[in-house]
Amino acid sequence: MYDVAIIGAGPAGATLARLLAGHHRVLLVDKRQLTSPPAGNSSGKCCGALLAPDAQAMLSKMGLGLPKSVLVDPQLFVVRAIDVQRHIERYYQRYYINMDRQRFDSWLLSMIPSDVDMRLGWRFRSYESETGCFTIRLVKNDMAVAERVRVLVGADGASSAVRKQALPGDPFPKQYFGVQEWVEADSKLPYFSTMFDPEITDYYCWTIPKENHLIIGAALYPRRDTSGRFELLKSRLRECGLRFGKTIHREGAFILRPISARQVSTGTKGVALVGEAAGWISPSSAEGLSYAFKSSLILGRLLRETLSGFEKRYYLRTIHLRRNIFLKNIKAHFIYNPWLRKMVMSTGIQSMEVDKLQST
Repeated sequence: MYDVAIIGAGPAGATLARLLAGHHRVLLVDKRQLTSPPAGNSSGKCCGALLAPDAQAMLSKMGLGLPKSVLVDPQLFVVRAIDVQRHIERYYQRYYINMDRQRFDSWLLSMIPSDVDMRLGWRFRSYESETGCFTIRLVKNDMAVAERVRVLVGADGASSAVRKQALPGDPFPKQYFGVQEWVEADSKLPYFSTMFDPEITDYYCWTIPKENHLIIGAALYPRRDTSGRFELLKSRLRECGLRFGKTIHREGAFILRPISARQVSTGTKGVALVGEAAGWISPSSAEGLSYAFKSSLILGRLLRETLSGFEKRYYLRTIHLRRNIFLKNIKAHFIYNPWLRKMVMSTGIQSMEVDKLQST
């Protein structure tokens, strides 16, 4: 029997497995292979792979330094914000680390000690509750196995199968479908762009340069002409002077946006949720890496103390994260409400002038 089974080996799951190694018998499961690069030029995940300052601070707190191998050019210090409806454009100084998401995930995975059992390429199907433990069922192609575990952790992202089974009636964060394309770039842009256009989405769109490619993405309403809205985005970007070539690869994934702290769940009896599976993601920027590290660090420390009664302790220790979600929702009103955004962008507060920008 395993003490802890972690479903999902992304940043949240890999961090938790590393923290619990040597303290408990741990099983780490992920449907992706992770150790082998995905086909094409994508990251293998619908993610901009920008390490924001909050996530950088968490790596520092954990005593980790990024290896050079995960970095990609260019490193970004400017955000170009475009309000299409109001015809307002501003530039803001921000400090992001531009990286390769596949290499980043593989790096986090490589630091997990060998005493953690990994099942990569295996899919979590379901679990059954027993007295004091669970039986989890995993599948891979035509193979199926069952494992008994004491604590089950859902670290399986926005479409968490663990959360859906454990808390079927719980309020769920607002859900978008993130679509992004890797396109050929005519020139290397020195900035990360965010675009606001209510005809496309009430959230936001983005462009991120990656070596000789440009990522174009948008958080769209599921099943509401996503292809048509995405084509409109590319048309609007060209109207803004952006030049790009043919599409190399398209990828998509669900993105959560908790509009209330009540939509965040730490789990239930014997089941814990970390990262985006719990709903830990910024409602203002969709940044999730810092929350993945924070929630895993909190849960890891608690489980290292004792597995018994972790549920209440985990809930109480994450009160500051729920408060942060609440504050980020206030910030989101100024970003996504058209009139408030116009007021902020028109004043030019905290914006900067950029000379000789290579935008064309």
